[in-house]
Amino acid sequence: MRQPIRKAILPVAGLGTRFLPATKAVPKEMLTVVDRPVVQHVVDEARAAGIEHIVFVTGRNKAVIEDHFDRQFELERTLESRGKTKELEQLDRDTPKAGTTSFTRQQLPLGLGHAVWCARDIIGNEPFALLLPDMLHMAKPGNGGGKGCLAGMVDAYAETGGNVIAVYEVPDDQTHQYGIVGTGEARAAGVHAITKMVEKPKAGTAPSNLAISGRYILQPTIFDLLARQEQGAGGEIQLTDSMLKLMESEPFFAATFDGAIYDCGSKIGFLMANVAYALSRPDISPEFRAELASLLAGN
Repeated sequence: MRQPIRKAILPVAGLGTRFLPATKAVPKEMLTVVDRPVVQHVVDEARAAGIEHIVFVTGRNKAVIEDHFDRQFELERTLESRGKTKELEQLDRDTPKAGTTSFTRQQLPLGLGHAVWCARDIIGNEPFALLLPDMLHMAKPGNGGGKGCLAGMVDAYAETGGNVIAVYEVPDDQTHQYGIVGTGEARAAGVHAITKMVEKPKAGTAPSNLAISGRYILQPTIFDLLARQEQGAGGEIQLTDSMLKLMESEPFFAATFDGAIYDCGSKIGFLMANVAYALSRPDISPEFRAELASLLAGN
């Protein structure tokens, strides 16, 4: 029987320089998409997939993320005294239960691979999920009843074991901007064996148009490889380098995500995420859609 995926790593130590000056004092992960921080949307996805414990790999000036996932007694008492039952219940649903989150520091900006390695002692010897908080994955309403990306990956892992990476189709002329995988035989619906991984291939050389989307299920053997991994591009420990090494001894599978993906590390992606999530909300969609149409008509 395969070990279940109980824990997830969220690397949240980045500086967010593409969003300055907004991120000078506010972590980029705390910028809001509608009325929820970006990182809350990703935590929601992880919890919906059955994740029991989330490990945040933080850096300096990120304490507000820890505060966000803690109780705020003064606020709760105020809401209770004012009869704000709906808001109080929302806060309670969003607050992790005691002992289900951990925070560890990445003290130097040495890349994604190093951030993952920083969580090794908390993860222990079990497979885990890795979710990049910049990337919001929005399931289609009809996609397995709105099943999230990680939930679909957990289903795929139950069939295949090994290591699972979420991928999505990108235009052929944009493959040089992404990590791209080559695939082989199908193992389940939308799930294929990975035969090759290339980080930002030169134009015209990509093995496919399937880009890595920032969601992974990895075996704990990756930690030993990361510990020995030499610094690569930009002086960083590259996760892709260690995954390529791991591919020599363990299978990797690509799970294609059929929903929408928004890169909230870019201004356009962040703005598009706000529009898409607002339009998906029954409580604000009708009024927002009308305002949006009016704005576009005026331009």
